[in-house]
Amino acid sequence: MTPITSFAISRLIMAVVVSLGFALGQMTPASAQIAGFSSPSPSGSYLAGIEALDGLNTSEAASAFLDAAQSQWDNPAIIERAFVALVADGRVDDAKGLATRMLELSPGHNLAALVLGTIALKEHRYKSAINRLQALGLGNFIDIAGYVVRAWAYVGQSDLNKAFDVLDEMKTSGLEKFLIYHRALMADVAGDPRALDFAKRAYQADQYVPTIVETYARILGNAGNDKAALEVLSAYQGQGLSNPLVLQVRTDIEAGRLPGKFASNPSQGAAELFRGIGAALVRDGEKDIAMVFLRLGLYLNPKDDSIAMAIGNLLDASGRYREANAIYSSISNSSLMKPGAIVLIANNIDAMGNRGEAIRRLENIVAKAPKNLEAVKALGDLLRMDEQYDAAAAMYTKALEIVGGNHPGDWLYFYLRGISNHMRDRWDLAEKDFLSALNLNPDQPQVLNYLGYSWVDMGINLDRALKMIQRAVQSSPRDGYIVDSLGWAIYKLDRFEEAVPILEQAVRLMPNDPEINDHLGDAYWRVGRKLEARFQWKIATAVDTVGDVTKRAAPKLKLGLDAAQSAAKQAKPAS
Repeated sequence: MTPITSFAISRLIMAVVVSLGFALGQMTPASAQIAGFSSPSPSGSYLAGIEALDGLNTSEAASAFLDAAQSQWDNPAIIERAFVALVADGRVDDAKGLATRMLELSPGHNLAALVLGTIALKEHRYKSAINRLQALGLGNFIDIAGYVVRAWAYVGQSDLNKAFDVLDEMKTSGLEKFLIYHRALMADVAGDPRALDFAKRAYQADQYVPTIVETYARILGNAGNDKAALEVLSAYQGQGLSNPLVLQVRTDIEAGRLPGKFASNPSQGAAELFRGIGAALVRDGEKDIAMVFLRLGLYLNPKDDSIAMAIGNLLDASGRYREANAIYSSISNSSLMKPGAIVLIANNIDAMGNRGEAIRRLENIVAKAPKNLEAVKALGDLLRMDEQYDAAAAMYTKALEIVGGNHPGDWLYFYLRGISNHMRDRWDLAEKDFLSALNLNPDQPQVLNYLGYSWVDMGINLDRALKMIQRAVQSSPRDGYIVDSLGWAIYKLDRFEEAVPILEQAVRLMPNDPEINDHLGDAYWRVGRKLEARFQWKIATAVDTVGDVTKRAAPKLKLGLDAAQSAAKQAKPAS
C-alpha cells in the first residue's frame, strides 16, 4: 500500500466496500478483538466511520472503525482509518496496537511510523523513535514531520550536532525558515549559545508570528538582553497585535524575572512542530489529518493550551460546539489562554441557539475584566448580530480605548463600530469610522467595499467610490459581494452595458444572494433583456429569507422596473 499522503473522504471508498464484501468470511484473530463495539456489518461500520470522521465526530468515527476492524484485521484500509480516528480522538496510546498492525500490513506507511515514533519520543525511548522514523523520505508533510521528530530524538540523546545533521538532509525541501526556527528551539533546549543566532534569523524572516516572537524574546531575556527583548515585543505590539503568551514575556522581563524557555525538552519542542503543521493543514482544509497532528502535539505536551485552543477552533469550524466547549472548559483557570477560552465558550453557546445566555456570560466577563479585549469585541459582535446597535457601538468604542486606536490592526474596531453606527442611522459617525479605518489600513478591501458601496447606494461621491471598490476587487477578486459592489457602482453611473458582465460574475461567485440577483435583474432590464431580468428578480425573491429584497423585487415583477420606480416615487410623499 502506498504511504499515506491525503485523507480526501472519497478516496477508495468504493474499493474498500467491495473488498469488504469479499472479506466477510475471514476469521478474526484474537488480537483484533476489541470489546464493547458492535455493528451490523464491517462495510456499514466503515461507511459510518467515514461520515463521522468527515464531520470530526471523532469518537463515533473511532467506534465505527474499531467495529469494522474486528473482522478486518488484514484489511489495511480499515486498520489505517481505525488508528487515524483514535489519534484524532486524542486516544494516542490506544492507537499504538493498530499503528503497529498497519506497519505489518504496509511497512512503508509513514503516518503509522510517525505515530509510533511520537509515542517513543514521549516515553523517552529516543533510540526507538530514531529507528522507527529512519526510513521516512521527504515526500510530504508527514515525512517532514518524521524527520523533525527524529531530530528531536537526537536532542533527547544530547546529540545536537546529529539533530542538525538530520535537519541538513532537509535543506532542499524549501523549508529553510521553518527549520531555522526548530534549530533555535533545539539549541535552546540543549543549552547551546547558537540558539540566539538561530532565533534572530527566524525572527527576521517572520517578525509577526507570535510563537517566533515569543521564542526570540525569551532567548534574549534569558540571556540578560532585556532591552532587545522589549524592543522585539514592542515591535509586535506596535502592529496592534496581541497574544497572551507574548504579553506574559513582557510582564516577566519588566518585573525582573527570567522569562524561561519556550520549550524545555524534546517532547515540548516536537509538540510545537505538530501545532505548526496542524495549523497549516487547517488552512488547507485538511480537517481530519490536521486534527491528528494537533492531537499528537497535545499528547506530547498536555499543558500547551495553545494547542488545546487550536483543537477547539477546529471543532468549532466543523460545528462540533459541545466537543469544542469541553476542550475549552478543560483549560486550567490559571492558564493565560482561559479568558479567550471562556469567550469562545460563549460564542459556541450562541451558535447552539442561546444568544441571550451567550450575551449574559460575556457581559459578566467584561464586568469582571473590563480590559479583556477578546471579551469586549466578542460582546460587541454578538450585540451587533442581535441588532442592539447602540450597545454594540459602545463595546467597539471600549475596544478602541483598550488598543489605542492608532495601530494598523486597529482598523477592525473602527470598521465594526462604523457598521453599528450605520445600522443605527448615524451615517455621520459611520463615515468617520470607515475613513479612520482606511487611514490605518488604506488597502483593506472590506472597508473599501463597505464605504464605497454605501456611497454608491446614496448616490454620492460616485467617482471616488468607484475607485475604492476597484481597489477592493483587485485585492479580493473572488469575493462576490465586492464584485457586486463594483457592478452596482457602474450601474449607478448609468453605464449599464458595462455593469452587466460584472454583475453576472458576482452572481456566479454568489449564486444565491438575493441582493446580487436583484442588482443583475435591474441591469438586465436596462439593457433590454427583460425576460432575464424577471428571472433574476424571481430568484431574488425565492432566496430572500429576510424579506427586504422581496419588497423591492415584487413590484418590479408585477410592473417592470420603470413603472415600479415611478410608483415608488409617487408613494414616497404620501408616506
